[in-house]
Amino acid sequence: MIVLNGGSSSGKSGIARCLQSLLPEPWLTLGTDTLVAAMPASGAGIDFGADGSVTVGPAFRALEEAWIAGVAAMAAAGARVVVDEVFLGGARSQDRWRTALRDLDVLWVGVRCDADVAAGRELARGDRVAGMAASQAELVHEGVTYDVVVDSARAEAIECARQIAAHVD
Repeated sequence: MIVLNGGSSSGKSGIARCLQSLLPEPWLTLGTDTLVAAMPASGAGIDFGADGSVTVGPAFRALEEAWIAGVAAMAAAGARVVVDEVFLGGARSQDRWRTALRDLDVLWVGVRCDADVAAGRELARGDRVAGMAASQAELVHEGVTYDVVVDSARAEAIECARQIAAHVD
């Protein structure tokens, strides 16, 4: 299992796709965008502020807990999984994943990206609230520990994926 953590528009999804092409066995990619897309239109307790802030409530946390347990169960059943995540709560978010993944071999990867670069990507994407990338660029890494850190502002997705793949057994 590989857990990629980085802010919005940091390049996690591109790195995950590159990992899928580099690694010799098939890997699934699942992430927070998958979870959010599966939620009802009402948002189920997640709110995206006009300033790019993201606020989550108890309903979201309950669904997220079930989601994490489900992803862990797939990995425990033998699926190779790359998780594309945004640890809005920093170390607390990682702790939720660590608890669910405690019996699994996990490679924790920090995907760093300068706030200005991420903001430019966010603008080019056109599907994110302006300000989200800049506000998350450092926040998601607070107190989080990693096995590998890549910098997607200074290396292409494929090179970041190669750096990560070198640590996969």
